[in-house]
Amino acid sequence: MAAVYAIVVIAILLLLFLGSAVKIAREYERAVIFRLGRLIGIKGPGLFLLIPMVDRMVRVDLRTITLNVPPQEVITKDNVTVKVTAVVYFRVVDAARSVVQVENFLVATSQIAQTTLRSVLGQAELDQLLAERDQINERLQVIIDQQTEPWGVKVSVVEVKDVELPQTMQRALARQAEAERERRAKIIAAEGELQASEKLQQAASVMAREPITLQLRYLQTMSEIASERTSTLILPLPIDLIEPFLRRNMAKEAGSE
Repeated sequence: MAAVYAIVVIAILLLLFLGSAVKIAREYERAVIFRLGRLIGIKGPGLFLLIPMVDRMVRVDLRTITLNVPPQEVITKDNVTVKVTAVVYFRVVDAARSVVQVENFLVATSQIAQTTLRSVLGQAELDQLLAERDQINERLQVIIDQQTEPWGVKVSVVEVKDVELPQTMQRALARQAEAERERRAKIIAAEGELQASEKLQQAASVMAREPITLQLRYLQTMSEIASERTSTLILPLPIDLIEPFLRRNMAKEAGSE
């Protein structure tokens, strides 16, 4: 019986040993292995073995991480206080450095993103912040990526999501936009008047060269007036039509004298 108990105990110990020695890393994971406190390499993905009580494993996720930067109050170059939120996309490209070079790369990347956001946006004016968002995002990405590179972290995208303006500034921008729209409307109206005057000048030149066009225009106007429902219709008589009668009367008066 003692031998049976011994075999059972040995089997249980062997199973426990295998359970603690056999490890599995998923496709998107890497295992950073330390043996007696010294880094010996990276394992995974798949099945691998560790020496119990000698080796220690730290799992690192290689997938892209989405980091929401909390709202930051920023004073722009032209002394406007705004509240800005952003999002950072990054991933670990060197699992060993992400464990050895920094205590917690998630917290460290978040802090770097917050300080860089305040620093970069503080050097830009409000108009640049609102209109040149792509250039600012690219600059943020380059600066943050340079600072996280020693940790084995690659920052791929940085996006400024929202810029919250004070109420007074919002009203001022609304008035500015309205004034700009009015200015454009006046310019368009003035350009229309200029084009209309040029066309009228051309029409007057044609009528001066060809008097018949004036008569045609007169008949067209009369047709338009006749088509309207009015109780009173006044017909202007062209001076060219009555000019022969005026001359005849003037000749008779001269003869009688």
